[in-house]
Amino acid sequence: MVKRIPPARLFGFAALVATLVLLLPCGAAAHDIPNDVTVQAFLKPDGGHLHLLVRVPLQAMRDTEFPQRGPGYLDLARVGPLLQDAAKLWIADAIEVYEGDVRLSTPRLIATLVALPSDTSFTSYEQALAHVTGAALPNDTDVVWDQTMLDVLFEYPIQSDQSRFSVRPVLARLGQRVVTVLRFLPPGGAVRAFEFVGNPGLVRLDPSWHQAALRFVESGFFHILDGTDHLLFLFCLVIPFRRFRALIPVVTAFTVAHSITLIASAYNLGPNSLWFPPLIEVLIAISIVFMGIENIVGVRGVQHRWMLAFGFGLVHGFGFSFALKQTLQFAGSHLLTSLLSFNIGVELGQLLMLLLFIPVLEVLFRWVVAERIGTIIVSALVTHTAWHWMTERASVLSQYRFTWPSVNPALLVIATHWMMWIVAIAGLAWLVFGVLRHRFGRSPADKAARVQ
Repeated sequence: MVKRIPPARLFGFAALVATLVLLLPCGAAAHDIPNDVTVQAFLKPDGGHLHLLVRVPLQAMRDTEFPQRGPGYLDLARVGPLLQDAAKLWIADAIEVYEGDVRLSTPRLIATLVALPSDTSFTSYEQALAHVTGAALPNDTDVVWDQTMLDVLFEYPIQSDQSRFSVRPVLARLGQRVVTVLRFLPPGGAVRAFEFVGNPGLVRLDPSWHQAALRFVESGFFHILDGTDHLLFLFCLVIPFRRFRALIPVVTAFTVAHSITLIASAYNLGPNSLWFPPLIEVLIAISIVFMGIENIVGVRGVQHRWMLAFGFGLVHGFGFSFALKQTLQFAGSHLLTSLLSFNIGVELGQLLMLLLFIPVLEVLFRWVVAERIGTIIVSALVTHTAWHWMTERASVLSQYRFTWPSVNPALLVIATHWMMWIVAIAGLAWLVFGVLRHRFGRSPADKAARVQ
């Protein structure tokens, strides 16, 4: 007679088996997603062909089961066909290349090669090309499969090596954080280096001036919208003067000032010490605190406010430059055009925010709270937020050690450049001050602000 097992015991046994199965380690480490992946690439047009050299860690191709031998060593004798499949699936299909506005067809796979992590051939295009097309590692080389690199050479047919080329890498799936270092070698020109994280979208390797301008207008526009500290400073400027006529000299002074330091920093006229960026971040927070407190105690008029906006605008310009430096690689040979376009984008973003700030404040002070009390409350909230930023950023700044630079000819040259900039800024400020005082000094908004 067969003894019947109770249903409750069967359910418990099934649950135990399922738990054990889930707790068992996965057999293929190749399915683990790497945390950090660095992709190195060269792109060189040559006659009627475009060569693409790429180096990718083999472990990033996690859906491919590479043959192994012994204690996890890569079986170099049997891995060849799988390298070709992985190169097509994970690299060729993930990099779109354009000649002008036309996407190039699927590239021809010329060579694949397994490389050791210690290999340094990708320091230059010539060395990388000789390495990829050279001899492979001996089949008896003992190397763990996930500690190797895959080097690949692709070839695209093109109309001319003088064309303008673009790429759209979609390599973010290779790891949690993917950094692509791409070097473009135009015929007869200097090497242009690019570095981007994840999927950067369409990257024009040799943009025309209008392509660079459009990209940097967009970059400046979204940068000001993402910069909470810059927006709070602009908000503090707007609170006492909610008329465009009164705001024109204030916003103009801020714009001129941050444009000066932004351009100066882009041409490497600013300090390059490690403590300088955190110092600027602290000063930006201080500028918001100062403007908020001034709103609370009472504003002394448009003339006083635009001078403060000009002074603090010099500080904010350095803040803009830190973000801009990451994108100047996309300017090509149009550095000045890109700088001016970035400024235009910033101004468009500021104008959009002014169009939002002014009606909101008008509604707030007309229907919710009296203007003076509302100004104090809103400014106090902004000041409180900026005060926390200031203390947090000051603690970061305190970790850096400030050292006085040694006096040498290079320092004297830098000091001379800055003296020239200071004289130019002072002259421009005097000129703008005279024009704005003549144009807006007797405006009704200014008189009302003075009465306050």
